[in-house]
Amino acid sequence: MTVYGIGLGPGDADLLTIEGKRLLEAADTVYASGELSQSIAADHVPAATIEELSFPMTDDDEQLRRAWRTAARRVAEANRVGDVAVVTLGDPNVYSTFGHLRRTLDVLYPDVEVEVIPGVSAATAFASALGVEIEAGSGIALREAIDGVAPVGPDRLVLFKVTDAETTAEKLAEAGYDVRFGRRLFMEGETVITDDPADLTDGGYFTLAYAEKRDLDREFLTDEFRTEESQSDELRTDEFRTEGQR
Repeated sequence: MTVYGIGLGPGDADLLTIEGKRLLEAADTVYASGELSQSIAADHVPAATIEELSFPMTDDDEQLRRAWRTAARRVAEANRVGDVAVVTLGDPNVYSTFGHLRRTLDVLYPDVEVEVIPGVSAATAFASALGVEIEAGSGIALREAIDGVAPVGPDRLVLFKVTDAETTAEKLAEAGYDVRFGRRLFMEGETVITDDPADLTDGGYFTLAYAEKRDLDREFLTDEFRTEESQSDELRTDEFRTEGQR
């Protein structure tokens, strides 16, 4: 019997992987943290079968440890009688509360077998949502940007937890970056994509930013196709002129 940490993807229930769906549907017990995770899981298994695990948003270390111990005990007890699915947004190993649970299980319940099923993470899904291409050979960094923080340095940045978009945008602009924001990407009816941080003034937790240095020197081998096509157009135009002179 196994505890499966299953990544649900960035918000659209259809972006759950085939393996994740199979194991979720086969699990004897399903745990989810938060209403959004529960609602996505409920697209695949009956909502009544999903139990909530509480992971409080707090800086109180003792409160967090109590929550992790409680969650680990519940999961370990359920695992004695069957397979357990613990679902989480994105990927369980990328900026996820599942890591706290897994480490707690490792220490307190070392006999529990844990397997992680990766999910589509916002770290990659943002590119499709924002229409961004990160071409081969590019440098890109993944950072948190809570409370107006604006890390700089690399040519391209993906910033998570952007809770003060206006301050972050101002700092990035001063440092020579263009920036776009995405909120609640792939969450039906809730997605916001904007260049204007004034559209994001309520401090939403599920907000990210993509920042790129201005005037990057970007050359692609495929640019030659445009040159070739342009030359072909000129040749065709010249043929029309020649025919008109006959």
